[in-house]
Amino acid sequence: MGDRGGTVAAGAEMSADVAVVGAGPAGLYAAYCAGFRGLSSAIVDVLPEPGGQIAALYPEKKIYDVAGHVAVRGRELVDNLVAQVAPFHPHYLLGRTAASLTLDEESGWSVGLEDGGRIRAQAVVIAGGLGRSVPRTLPCLRPYEGRGVAYHVPHLDDHRDRDVVIVGGSDSAVDWALALAPIARSVTVVHRRSSFRAHEHSVRQMYATAGIHVLTDTQVTNCDGVERLEEVRVRTGEEEVTLPAQVLIAALGFITSLGPIADWGLRVENRQIAVDSSMRTNLPRVYAVSDICTYEGRVPLISVGFGDAAIAANHVAVELLPGSPLAPEHSTDREAAPLL
Repeated sequence: MGDRGGTVAAGAEMSADVAVVGAGPAGLYAAYCAGFRGLSSAIVDVLPEPGGQIAALYPEKKIYDVAGHVAVRGRELVDNLVAQVAPFHPHYLLGRTAASLTLDEESGWSVGLEDGGRIRAQAVVIAGGLGRSVPRTLPCLRPYEGRGVAYHVPHLDDHRDRDVVIVGGSDSAVDWALALAPIARSVTVVHRRSSFRAHEHSVRQMYATAGIHVLTDTQVTNCDGVERLEEVRVRTGEEEVTLPAQVLIAALGFITSLGPIADWGLRVENRQIAVDSSMRTNLPRVYAVSDICTYEGRVPLISVGFGDAAIAANHVAVELLPGSPLAPEHSTDREAAPLL
């Protein structure tokens, strides 16, 4: 089995051995493990690039709980995962939503996409992270979305020499302020409370960093600009001030839900998909991995998600390749050259 992958056009219908719903770290690793067992994969994700929430929210943040890495930046981890699965040529359907899941006894599972496209696969691995995430926002921000207002920072250098206002009190708000301080012309953090929900060490570092102005007990009241955002008005008590801002980053958190997955007939517990020790759901040849799944004793770590993905992919191989052992061959026994 196996097929040369690539990007699939909107509205197209395609086939693969395994459909992976979610292109975050666990989804990419599931596709790699499937490829290592000789199975082709199609990876669908609502985000326009692989990497899931790490790519969207923390590309420049260092991650410390990935085995074998003392620390690794989010973007570097995602780039390595994409490079790792690349020899198996997965099909990517990015910026697309998996809307439906139906079973045909002859052709297997059919994953319907919102754009009219379709993936036909013998098995499905759901690696949707926390599910569908919609950023929290403020009414005054919406007119400037894509014109200065953003909800994540995929590339720090895009904000070089700009006046940046960051709204929020989470780890993301503080981390972005620290990362942008050496690059932006100015960084102002606006938080409606007096204390931050972020790591205490990071908060102390933020207050001590030159170039970061912190406004607490403060709320954004208005945004203004002609073609793009030019200034932001904020209120502290009875006092209002206007801040120059070509960029406003709203780090107000996300509203998460299972989205269309909730209607697929899966057994759900507390907004997570219930699985057994093989990562199997209640549907035949449908597996769930990473933070979207739940089983007794699970710990929500990236490293655990990788383990989930490996377990699921190898059980898929046993189901789709009769006579195959559950345990794969040692990777050290396989020459890298034939994979390229």
